[in-house]
Amino acid sequence: MTDAIVSTVDPVSPPIVFVVDDDLSVRESLEMLITAAGWRPVLFDSAQSFLQAANVAAPSCLLLDVNMPDLNGLDLQGMVTRSGNKMPIIFISGYRDVPATVQALKAGAMDFLTKPIDSAELLGAIREALSRSETFRQEDAVLSRLQQLYDALTPREREIMSRITKGLLNKQIAYELGISEITVKAHRGRLMKKTGARSLPDIMAMAVRLNIDDGVGASI
Repeated sequence: MTDAIVSTVDPVSPPIVFVVDDDLSVRESLEMLITAAGWRPVLFDSAQSFLQAANVAAPSCLLLDVNMPDLNGLDLQGMVTRSGNKMPIIFISGYRDVPATVQALKAGAMDFLTKPIDSAELLGAIREALSRSETFRQEDAVLSRLQQLYDALTPREREIMSRITKGLLNKQIAYELGISEITVKAHRGRLMKKTGARSLPDIMAMAVRLNIDDGVGASI
């Protein structure tokens, strides 16, 4: 397989395992192992080339070499993390480096493996990383849906939702907003219908997920 930059990915494609390693023989051996396991390998010979890859609509993880010229693996990990990308990272290294291992794991890496890599151990780590990636994708999809429901509320409905989550009664909300209790009940009914909430705990859970405070929803 020729090293290439990902431009588009079919949403129904198999899980993707990105490999960033400047050693051609390592990339080729990892490519064969990943393909045999039923995943899709996408190879890069440098951190810079990986940074040009597009986001993918499939579970994915990154096998990342620590020691590379120009931009090393730890630097790339930091850049990926700061970008908000939740892609699980598995480090691979040609020798044991305790400080690098500690730094990588503290920064959120799933594992740190030393070459020559045990195939069974690596496949297990990849499997766990892809499972975590799928969980992240599902959580993001739920959060996106909740944000859409919240965005469909009127400003007044958001104000009332914010006060509901603070435990205020209808009459207290009416007093704060200078409206009648009947109006509060009407708005409350509409926001429950729009969000699909069936109870106060449902509204509370939605507010927590969206980090809603004083009528302002989270931006995602």
